[in-house]
Amino acid sequence: MYTTLISVTQLQTLQSQHAPVMVIDCTCDLMQPAVGPQQFQEQHIAGALYADLNDNLSAKDAAHAVNGGRHPLPKREVFAQWLQSIGLTNDMQVVVYDRNGMNYCGRLWWMLKWCGHDAVAVLDGGWQAWLAAGGATASGVAPTPTPSHFALHAPLVTLVDTPTVASRLDVPQQTLIDARGAPRYRGEVEPIDPVAGHIPGALNRPFNSNLDEQGFFKKPEVLRAEFVALLDGRTPLGVVHHCGSGVSAVPNVLAMEVAGLGGSGLYAGSWSEWCTTPGLPVARG
Repeated sequence: MYTTLISVTQLQTLQSQHAPVMVIDCTCDLMQPAVGPQQFQEQHIAGALYADLNDNLSAKDAAHAVNGGRHPLPKREVFAQWLQSIGLTNDMQVVVYDRNGMNYCGRLWWMLKWCGHDAVAVLDGGWQAWLAAGGATASGVAPTPTPSHFALHAPLVTLVDTPTVASRLDVPQQTLIDARGAPRYRGEVEPIDPVAGHIPGALNRPFNSNLDEQGFFKKPEVLRAEFVALLDGRTPLGVVHHCGSGVSAVPNVLAMEVAGLGGSGLYAGSWSEWCTTPGLPVARG
């Protein structure tokens, strides 16, 4: 069972053994939502299905959302209905990938863990690594899957809400890590949300810091050293990750798992919910 990262070779081995594996493409363009589905139709890993960040991995109806912000999580029961519609069963190994530095596929990785499904891994190196290795590809729309039964189990990850983050701002046991780029973190620019800045006390680690020059996750020992230095004596168990809308924070969650520093939480509402909640403080610089 693969629970964090899986290599192209490991995925190809599973496929050659006819193991129960489902591959899901999560390619996305935040500013142009139609681009992701278009790129999937043009070319994707043979046999892969497609997951749309806005349509499948976020709540479109506020009544089905568990948090605020730009990409609210759907309730687990609602998400499980979609998992059943694509044919996922509890005994399957899921492999997720994208063309975006493993940013958007992390969302599905985390959501499956949140539903109690441990056998989900991110394809290390993403689409680019699959192409470079000569992996089998296909084009067109994915065939309609046969619906299945998927049972929810206890969450394997920790979801943190706005009141909890706010109530623990001055508690040393909580360490916030913001995955946005440094200029957005400092409040110098804000291209998406109505307010610039960051949550007071948050540390900054841009999500792409986890990759090496070849586009793969850094070695576990390298990630561990970097996070230990960032935390500077703080406990990894007190870490709460966030970003703009709870999506690109997940590569930091995954990186800490790879580093052997698991147990951190995800503030899914992130800056987009924080900065639109009346009365909450904002820091800059």
